[in-house]
Amino acid sequence: MRPARLRPALSALAIALFLAQSGPGLAHPLLLEDTSTVYQRVLTRPGAALHDAPGGPVASRYPAFQPLYVFARQEGWVEVGPSASAAPAGWVETGTVVEWKQNIVATFTNPADRARSLMFRTEDGLRGFMEDEALVATQARLIEKAETGMLAPEDGVVAIEPENYVNIRERFYILPILDFVEDLHPMTYDANLLLKVASVPLRDDLPAAEASSAAGDFDAGVVFVFDTTKSMQPYIERTRKALARIIFDINGTDIGERINFGIEAFRDNPEAVPGLAYRTREVIPLDRRLNQLPVLEAIDNTRTATVSSPGFNEDSLAGVEDAIRRTDWDQAGTGDPFDARYVILMTDAGPKDPRDPNARSEIGPVEIQRDAEGRNIVIMTLHLKTAAGAANHDYAAERYRQLSRFAGRQFYYPIEGGSEQAFEDTVTALVTALTDHVRMALGQAQVQAPEDRDANLEFLGHALQLAWLGAREGTRAPDVFESWVTERAAEKPQALALEPRLLVTKNEMATMAELLDNLVRLAEGTRGEDEARGFFRQVRGVIAQMAQNPDRLVATDADSLGGALEYLERLPYRSQLLQTDEARWMSGPMVRREIIDGMRQKLTQYRKWLYDPSVWTALYEGAPDGEQVFAMPFDILP
Repeated sequence: MRPARLRPALSALAIALFLAQSGPGLAHPLLLEDTSTVYQRVLTRPGAALHDAPGGPVASRYPAFQPLYVFARQEGWVEVGPSASAAPAGWVETGTVVEWKQNIVATFTNPADRARSLMFRTEDGLRGFMEDEALVATQARLIEKAETGMLAPEDGVVAIEPENYVNIRERFYILPILDFVEDLHPMTYDANLLLKVASVPLRDDLPAAEASSAAGDFDAGVVFVFDTTKSMQPYIERTRKALARIIFDINGTDIGERINFGIEAFRDNPEAVPGLAYRTREVIPLDRRLNQLPVLEAIDNTRTATVSSPGFNEDSLAGVEDAIRRTDWDQAGTGDPFDARYVILMTDAGPKDPRDPNARSEIGPVEIQRDAEGRNIVIMTLHLKTAAGAANHDYAAERYRQLSRFAGRQFYYPIEGGSEQAFEDTVTALVTALTDHVRMALGQAQVQAPEDRDANLEFLGHALQLAWLGAREGTRAPDVFESWVTERAAEKPQALALEPRLLVTKNEMATMAELLDNLVRLAEGTRGEDEARGFFRQVRGVIAQMAQNPDRLVATDADSLGGALEYLERLPYRSQLLQTDEARWMSGPMVRREIIDGMRQKLTQYRKWLYDPSVWTALYEGAPDGEQVFAMPFDILP
């Protein structure tokens, strides 16, 4: 028996718990059936014409898949506009738009370790393919036919995922999810989504594909993040020794010109211990150099602190954050960004928890990793598990594993016992593997022997090359209109093939930030059980008061925090906020603390994104700043 189709997810405009009032007299979009806060939306088909009135002359034409709000309907016609807070723009014929009952979009993951996704005309066609006993052979046959343009109607396949990776942060595309079905993967019975998607790149003027011989331009930037607290001097010297051997080997070669280094250092809060001198410091910036001797000199001049920092954990996350955000990865002066980007953290301590008064940021390792991967930056961690930190090892390892992920793989390297030789050997192997990434892109042989190679690092080299080729060759999302595709790879259920994301505007993210800020402030005021119980009454009071204003989109009958935001209840995602009802809130102070900390960490990340112009894309010409959009990962939602 097939699973029941879920109610489609709703518009992100339901997020607007504190939405600013519209101007007087402006029409509001129509609401979706059975909702009190969610507006109807449609997507334009290619060539959709805008008319001043039903049956009137054509005023203009929309690009394909322009999201529009619905203000009115009459037989054969829909009144639409690009903004919910402005007047409608005009009328389109019903046949030139498709209903978009959710504002979820899909993004392809990097296909380095899985087969390319096949997109089927029907849901039944996709199911039949996934349940095929000879799936691997059938898949290979269909991929070959798709690549050679030999697909036949009876194959049921309408498109194939691009060979190269398309990073949605760098080349925005709309792959709207029109519908979805929660299912079980037939291989493992793990939860899986079957997605009905439509596809077209946002703009039709993408650059023509360049010849793949451009691979000669591929280069890499590596930023080491050194823990320079009191115990780390031997390891800094070992890093210098390992790096020197590699640099002297590649100096004067084409590889030496294509891998460059920088160094960021971190300690702890100097306000707590002034002798620390700094929390983070750029020792030497990442830059293109004819040789890397200045990097070795910078390491020679790096000294560890002479005083102890407060507590065993250090502010390593501040160091990683600064390496991500302070480094000029794009090489703005030249217009030639680094193609492969690595941050290598080296420490013998765990990261400070955001609740630690000496931590700089309230952001956590999950949020930092998400932001880094969106910028095509790989974070790797060499964790020295010294005897002095034995009680800290499990805590640190868990968080560094969360931090050190990319394209579904983990790049966490524990150094058992804090062995100096094992550390030096790991640095040597790791940096050599990164130089091999450049060799692979140049079509040269790797220097690491096959038996010494790390499978995850080989995968990473392939993944980064696919991402680079996708950017260089103007790789586009498939040009199909509607199709069905599996969220998890058909032949490899553990690999995510498409990632659903929520398309949010800058105004909506600002609203989420304001919502979380208010909830955190309110929650922090609760101490005992009576005050904790009063928190929920206060939240309900705020919702009830706001609901008196028709411009505030609030579900007043909610019995959970997430219930006030209707879109959360309908997404294929179960958020922390959604699950927080009064019973869970009152289940104990530790649970409440976990909820508050989670909201605070996400609030910090929202504020960072809000001030980062590289995150935002205008969907239509002249879009106000507040209506630019971002494809937001589900796991960073409230």
